[in-house]
Amino acid sequence: MKLLHTTPAADGFYMPAEFEEHDGCFMIWPERADSWQYGGIAAKIAFAQVAVAIAKSEEVTMLASLAEYDTARRMLPEHIRVVEMSTDDAWARDVAPTFVKSKDGEVRGIDWYFNAWGGLVDGLYFPWDKDNKVARKLCDLERLDCYDARDFVLEGGSIHSDGQGTVMVTEACLLSKGRNPDMTKEEIEQKLKDYLGAKKIIWLKRGIYLDETNEHVDNICAFVKPGEVVLAWTDDKDDPQYELSKSCYDILTQETDACGRKIVVHKLPLPKPICMQKEECDGLAWMEDEPTRTEGERLAASYVNFYISNGAVVMPFFDDPMDQVAAGILGDLFPEREIISIPARDILIGGGNIHCITQQLPKRKR
Repeated sequence: MKLLHTTPAADGFYMPAEFEEHDGCFMIWPERADSWQYGGIAAKIAFAQVAVAIAKSEEVTMLASLAEYDTARRMLPEHIRVVEMSTDDAWARDVAPTFVKSKDGEVRGIDWYFNAWGGLVDGLYFPWDKDNKVARKLCDLERLDCYDARDFVLEGGSIHSDGQGTVMVTEACLLSKGRNPDMTKEEIEQKLKDYLGAKKIIWLKRGIYLDETNEHVDNICAFVKPGEVVLAWTDDKDDPQYELSKSCYDILTQETDACGRKIVVHKLPLPKPICMQKEECDGLAWMEDEPTRTEGERLAASYVNFYISNGAVVMPFFDDPMDQVAAGILGDLFPEREIISIPARDILIGGGNIHCITQQLPKRKR
């Protein structure tokens, strides 16, 4: 691995869209006791189901700690690669590299600084030093050159690219005090353009209600093809989410992308509010003498938090009437891909969902 101190845009690299072809996917095996209830066994089963679904059409690499390597190897089929690697938790989207690509097919990684979604201001755990080394380790593993962007705090779930010069973000996340407080909005936007090869940044104001990542964009809105997005939506005006989603809708319907196309917005309904139950809270370790979650706490559930594999859309199910409605909408938007639904409550309890626990490796020139 060569550590690079230039910028991807200057070198002719850009962030491809997730719906473009992949060489594979990275995931991290769950074990953290204050994230995953009762030793994480239910989460492990759900993660394994996601990995198997993705592996139907692309290679999957599961990272696992020394303590959990044997368990991961036993629970996963042999065609899924298991690699021992130290991490602080299991959010591959946010700690793995952001991969960028050149027009001739070369792929490189970007190593942002990770501070557990807000550092000492409002981060979710400390320390995060193992997570912060994952990006370079994966570039080494895949023999990819890596851009050093550790002067900038960013997570993969906070950016979404159409692969043609447009990137979506939320102000709630990127302008939060725990990220890059010494930078202006304009400076942050330029940094994204320099590193993601973007020509235009679309700033949504908010994300999903009570999303503890400071409202990552990948939980509320995602590109499904150039010029078209899905947006998490509720018609319930009494739900706090309504105003957040409507704000996004108003911005997007007045926007054009980097190529000048009007943005087409497909509303993806939200499940009814999902809240923590007492027995789930009882199964979580406390953090610094405080409970990780409390009974009745609302979780940031959204069907937008799906993963687009080469042959499928792997999406969360919540045992809700909207499960089938959301699957039908995604099926219409991705007619060439299988829609695979995974019961995802046990992932959601940890604080994210299927998109959050995955990171795609774009197709490379061999």
